[in-house]
Amino acid sequence: MTNAQATDKHPGELADVPGWFPPLDQTLFTWFLERQKKAGTTGDLLELGVYMGKSAILLGHHLQDGERFTVCDLFEGDAPDDANQAESAKSYASLTQQAFERNYLSFHDTLPTVITGPSSLVDQKVAPDTCRFIHIDASHLYEHVYGDIGAAHDILLPEGVVVLDDFRSEHTPGVAVAAWEAVLNRGLRPICLSTQKMYATWGDPEPLQEELLEMLRQRPDVGVSVQEAAGHRLVRARSRGMKPPFFPPSRHYVEPAPAPAAAPAVTETRAARPARPAPSRARRLAKDLLPPVVTRAVRRARAKRS
Repeated sequence: MTNAQATDKHPGELADVPGWFPPLDQTLFTWFLERQKKAGTTGDLLELGVYMGKSAILLGHHLQDGERFTVCDLFEGDAPDDANQAESAKSYASLTQQAFERNYLSFHDTLPTVITGPSSLVDQKVAPDTCRFIHIDASHLYEHVYGDIGAAHDILLPEGVVVLDDFRSEHTPGVAVAAWEAVLNRGLRPICLSTQKMYATWGDPEPLQEELLEMLRQRPDVGVSVQEAAGHRLVRARSRGMKPPFFPPSRHYVEPAPAPAAAPAVTETRAARPARPAPSRARRLAKDLLPPVVTRAVRRARAKRS
């Protein structure tokens, strides 16, 4: 993962917001959230670690009446320990709460509930059994991810979905250890794995897996495989040139200026070619005086040169 750069401009589209949110995960977020709505599932939304707000903006678009959306990030605040402080300074030095709020309000009328501080504060601010969808993308250190997963277990509704970011990246082994430990020892059940995120539940994953597989297998821009490991069915999805799903533009969107029309191609016709000049008087006299045999020889010589 490379550091995305902050911008002081209002985004016109979701793609203008800095952050790591591939088209495949945008598609999966949208699918899970829309499925919950169709199924009549209600509950709050929660995101731990927002960076510049890219995934939070998408989550906020799926907020239903009466639901609450809460986000938590350190922003410019102090981390709870030296290791977390070093991680924050290295990867998120450009993050400010002002930048997040500017980006979010470009797409929405009101902000979510913002908790400024470490993710360990969340279980004090968000009630148990209230959320239907939680995205964990905060610290990558094992101890913090372990705590975030434990908080998610208590906050999530029984059939809710939790998403763990960077569960397999080479630079975030702490997330991998905490994620798979939760699968093996803490009752977490994977629904699917993207290149970047694990989608899981403490409920029954099979109905979700069947519907998800049906959707994914109809798309030529997604590669799908199913594996078994330690008694868990793992649905793996990978992008094949996938484009992000449609997302409404922001209030600052400016329609691109139309490209100038190409000049019409000019096709030369016989009528447009300049007429050959009339032969001079000397040439006409020579033609009349030369014998036909000589005239034919001159024509053949000219034909060979051309």
